Amino acid sequence: MKLATYLQAGRRRLGAVSGDDVIDLNRARAAQATAAGSPVGEAVADATVPADVLDFLRLGEPALEAAAAALAHAEELGLEESAHALLRAPLAAVKLLPPVPEPPKIVCVARNYGAHAKEAGLEVSEIPILFARFPATLVAAGDPVLRPLVSEQLDWEGELAVVIGKGGKRVAKEAAMDHVVGYSIFNDITVRDYQFRVTQYTEGKNFQASGPFGPYLVLKDEVPDPGALRITTQVGEEVMQDAETSDMIFDVPTIVSHISQFIQLEPGDVIPMGTPSGVGFKREPPRFLQPGETVKVEIPGLGVLENPVVEEVEA
Repeated sequence: MKLATYLQAGRRRLGAVSGDDVIDLNRARAAQATAAGSPVGEAVADATVPADVLDFLRLGEPALEAAAAALAHAEELGLEESAHALLRAPLAAVKLLPPVPEPPKIVCVARNYGAHAKEAGLEVSEIPILFARFPATLVAAGDPVLRPLVSEQLDWEGELAVVIGKGGKRVAKEAAMDHVVGYSIFNDITVRDYQFRVTQYTEGKNFQASGPFGPYLVLKDEVPDPGALRITTQVGEEVMQDAETSDMIFDVPTIVSHISQFIQLEPGDVIPMGTPSGVGFKREPPRFLQPGETVKVEIPGLGVLENPVVEEVEA
């Protein structure tokens, strides 16, 4: 399944992408329970397939199985019937949110592609280099990225994002994939002068509206090998990054296991896996994002994460 978090009538909902539509999984589960004779279909749905993605992920495998059955039930209904029951809506008619709008943690991986380390003039580390992002920086697919008033050095970093489904600590590498629920796309937009004026990354990585994330959370059964994906980043029509995730220095199990040695993993944690070469600050001359441009990151099977760039306005 491809899961989407979206707004409908001002309320946050969890859906599954079905063609050009999104199916409300909570309402689909309620309809399924009612059709099976339950007099409390909505209560069953709230307990088994909650409308909030974090509540849903915390329920683990039973919720995933219930959601799959609810999706199948909704898809068996006629389009008119399911739309009338608010089970189905056109994707174009809803407002997408980040697939996990408020993750407990965003733990980013730096310098995870050898070619990127080389272009940045930095050594390849023997252990993963990590830094934190704050959930308040996230923006959904289609939402604007802000070029801050204090800098003109706004750079792109297209990345594969891992989403944790099962919590844990000190997870063995061999068991790490059991803790992954799926994948998405991340654009680790960076304000370079703020990043490089100190020796750690927090300043440059946490400006307002600088973390595009989405459009969907694609469950891992649809991604047989996260180390065999192509990732491209475009600014306008120009391809800036084009690489394979097989070029990552540390693969997904290694990163998940490594983080879990000192951080308690929680359902909904997001791990952007680092960016390949082709970033703007190392081009000759340096190339940065400008207001009016559009930046797009694509990973086949996961979707397209596209965002316009706008100038921050003085409050």
